[in-house]
Amino acid sequence: MNSASSRSRTLRAVGTLGMAAATAVLMTGCGQSSDSATSAATSEAAKVLPQQQTTSPSPGTELTEDQQERKEVLDATKVTFDDAATTATGEVVGSKLVDIDLEGVDDDGDESPSPTATGSPTGTASPTGTASPTGTASPGADGPVWVAEVAERDGTIHTIRINAVDGKVIEARVDADQDADDKEQTADRLAQATQTPQQAAKVATEKKKGTVTSVSLEDNEGDEGNDVIWQVDVVGSDWKRTIFDVDAKNDTILREETDND
Repeated sequence: MNSASSRSRTLRAVGTLGMAAATAVLMTGCGQSSDSATSAATSEAAKVLPQQQTTSPSPGTELTEDQQERKEVLDATKVTFDDAATTATGEVVGSKLVDIDLEGVDDDGDESPSPTATGSPTGTASPTGTASPTGTASPGADGPVWVAEVAERDGTIHTIRINAVDGKVIEARVDADQDADDKEQTADRLAQATQTPQQAAKVATEKKKGTVTSVSLEDNEGDEGNDVIWQVDVVGSDWKRTIFDVDAKNDTILREETDND
């Protein structure tokens, strides 16, 4: 009886060990299966990821030379068109704005200030200028500059140069090359313009969000009535310039054109 009981216990122990071993084998098999599945999934993901990366957005298009110039000048400009216009008209009692440009942004060669107006290399003041020698410094020395033209009631034009960073007047002078016809033409344009340059700028920026860099009172070319317009330049967030021709009598946009560069 004792021998049978001992044999029975031995068999039960062997059976228990066998079950434990089988369980271990099964668990190992499951682990290997799971690892194999994970490895396979990782391998498949590795094949897909490079394809996803190649479809990511490419870097932004490079700016053109004109766009880069606008960006550099506007990034440095702290004084807005409105503030510069107010400063300019404040320099000449009773005057009205007829033209204002942010120097360095889409300058036209025939409209840019003459070398004598901005200062000669030797610092000698222009013979026609009325500003002090300190007002003849190089325009780029202290950053961007607003160049404004304001007219008296009789059409006499004064050129006012304003630092676009701190808003201070750099130079104020009377344009000496005006004759009687020029003055009469300027006075006539101002008499026709019942809308202010600020109103025209507001109309333009409501049509296209951006920064006003130029406003000029011009004749409406091709119009038989010889009406006048405010020509407004607006630079958008894409650094492209849009030119608006705004009726100076009723603020209607007559033309809109965006530069390709």
